Amino acid sequence: MSITYQPKKRKRSRTHGFLKRNRTATGRRVLKSRRQKGRHRLTV
Repeated sequence: MSITYQPKKRKRSRTHGFLKRNRTATGRRVLKSRRQKGRHRLTV
């Protein structure tokens, strides 16, 4: 078996980061719901 997960900080923030979430309507909805829930960290 090969190792599949090779983490990269830049890639992670580009795909799941705050700016990416804020760019789309659904992403903004995600941020909104996480704020409502009272998440300490909204994104990675």
